[in-house]
Amino acid sequence: MTSAVSKATVSRPDETSSPGPCSDVREPASLVLEARALELRFGAIHALRSVDLKVYRGSIHSIIGPNGAGKSSLLNCLSGFYWPQSGAVLFDGQNINRRPPHARGKAGIGRTFQGIQTYQSMTVRENILAGLHVHMRTGLLDALAYWPRTRAEEQRFKAEAEEIIEFLELEDLRHDQVGSLSYGMRKRIDLGRALALRPKVLIMDEPMAGMSVDEKGDLARFVLDIRDARQIPIVLVEHDMEVVMDISDTVTVMDWGIVIASGAPQHIRNDPKVIAAYLGQAKQ
Repeated sequence: MTSAVSKATVSRPDETSSPGPCSDVREPASLVLEARALELRFGAIHALRSVDLKVYRGSIHSIIGPNGAGKSSLLNCLSGFYWPQSGAVLFDGQNINRRPPHARGKAGIGRTFQGIQTYQSMTVRENILAGLHVHMRTGLLDALAYWPRTRAEEQRFKAEAEEIIEFLELEDLRHDQVGSLSYGMRKRIDLGRALALRPKVLIMDEPMAGMSVDEKGDLARFVLDIRDARQIPIVLVEHDMEVVMDISDTVTVMDWGIVIASGAPQHIRNDPKVIAAYLGQAKQ
């Protein structure tokens, strides 16, 4: 295993018997998130061209490709920031094309972004508690009166936030102001807030960008734990190919808005089209 993920324990299906790039041998009931023939244009720019994607329960599905390949556009369609001109996004079998991002978040699609989205003046625990707001049952009047049900909900949320803090090994920092922490720690807190949404699927856009090797190893370990211990499937866009190949169950490769390959990591690393997209085609 590479140094970047030396602390992670990789667990994925036996690669020696992995299906080909277009094979799909899993049961439909295990499908949690799907993109069907997505088309996305910005004027003359064709960002996505008939893109298909299937994310199964208990899996890490990575999306890779050169800059401008359409990876972030695809994530934005999955999470509701972009609405495709045609095609469909299905979540638990339901078409969610016209649901806004907050509705998708409440339904169970969590997301982290390339940039850090934490509240810098708040503590670690307060940032994670902010992710639980979509699950609140009490309102403003309840808060003002501080009814027993309000106190009970507050205690439940605090306990849930503490469980996430322990899961991400942030116990010593729970009361620290986030703005005073390192970049890697702030990215981890951003992940904690996404987990507070209680996601059924977690979308992560370049979570390891700008991290040191040790920080990448820590985050890779947490990604694997989220899949294995919490049973949350993950859609991951990442440029570190060592990390991608070590922790992914499935890898989809995009280039110029098109899916050029999809399959198990060992298949992808040897695919001529993938090699050409990253390294360029040798002249004859």
